[in-house]
Amino acid sequence: MPPRLSESPLIPYTVMWFTAASEQAQYRITFFFGPEPVADQPDNVSCVFNVKKRSWKGGIQVAVEVRDKQIEHARQVLALSDALTKALAGVPPDEQAPYVTRADELLTQAVCRCKLDCALVAGLTQENQRIPGGRFEDELEKKLADNRTSIVAYVLRELDLADASNPAGSL
Repeated sequence: MPPRLSESPLIPYTVMWFTAASEQAQYRITFFFGPEPVADQPDNVSCVFNVKKRSWKGGIQVAVEVRDKQIEHARQVLALSDALTKALAGVPPDEQAPYVTRADELLTQAVCRCKLDCALVAGLTQENQRIPGGRFEDELEKKLADNRTSIVAYVLRELDLADASNPAGSL
């Protein structure tokens, strides 16, 4: 039986890597915070990442915005609801709500990270910046499709629900 969220000590930080190895080598990226609502844009949320390129003397902060419809689309493309339902089969129904809430946060963080990866491929300047919700929509679509298994595995792993014999759950 998986550990309950309320029983878990601090959940260890897991790195979200959805970029190619050559792109990863150029940047050090850490998740800073989010998702948070975007002021004056009720259908957008954002996550902030610290980004440092090897050739830069200092790092920058990048606020990555995603639209609610992008999150919902990602949930469908990734079949996350199905994977979560299967992973929660051993958890009593009255204890599942915190897992679902946290899964939504983790999905949003992963979608933001995928969009950041798209921005890295396009090139970032060494200045704090914001990536609007409407940017990189086509690239994000492809990134989600190409990384379906690893994104679902990331969410389930962060929830301590991943099956050790199959990190993506029973997909």
